[in-house]
Amino acid sequence: MGLLTGKTVVVTGVLTDQSIAFHIARLAQEEGADVVLTSFGRTMSLTRRSATRLPTEPPIVELDVTNDDDLAQFANRLGEHCETVDGLVHSIGFAPESALGGNFLHTSWSDVATAMQVSAYSLASLTMAAKPRMTSGASVVGLDFDASVAWPTYDWMGVAKAALESTARYLARDLGPEGIRVNLVAAGPIRTMAAKSIPGFDEFEKVWRDRAPLGWDLTDPAPAARACVALLSPWFAATTGEIVHVDGGVHSQGA
Repeated sequence: MGLLTGKTVVVTGVLTDQSIAFHIARLAQEEGADVVLTSFGRTMSLTRRSATRLPTEPPIVELDVTNDDDLAQFANRLGEHCETVDGLVHSIGFAPESALGGNFLHTSWSDVATAMQVSAYSLASLTMAAKPRMTSGASVVGLDFDASVAWPTYDWMGVAKAALESTARYLARDLGPEGIRVNLVAAGPIRTMAAKSIPGFDEFEKVWRDRAPLGWDLTDPAPAARACVALLSPWFAATTGEIVHVDGGVHSQGA
């Protein structure tokens, strides 16, 4: 018996096999879960390719979290592959180039709004789109990056992550009475496709190299994936509204 035997877990954001989301999907399958992936548009081919590299190739449901029609049809599309959803992984984030890289004071509202919708509001919209199929005891887990401080070059994505953290707390409040848990995993930096789009990512590498008490491997998504799978499981049945830091301990250290 694995931690997720008999469970169905929906995982967003699987693009390449370097991503944390891919490793969550892999580990969830190894722990007994049936996995469903989501993707859309030009990223669909990447998701399909990565799906073939999982232990069992999962179905892929089309979903663009900025598309109201996709969100409205999501529960029905999931129904083609599963009756109920026991776990939902939010691994979605995007900010236009102008919202990153030291341009904080000069970013337009339209670009900030895009970052907020895709990276923060989508936690609520995705959860509510899947909710008709979610069972009591279901778990929503989102991927975070510590938003308690201002990071070099992260700019409006950092603000969006702060909004993500607040969104998770309010979802935990409102969905708790229905037995649905909502938690985040704040992972340290990993060299993924998403990380490559962040100008000055090497500055994050230096912070973690110098300050992580446990050390930090920028090429290993497995520790963050294991934390996500644990939160998806019944082992954390009484935990919600939490942010679990998987960052080698950097968040606990002063400058």
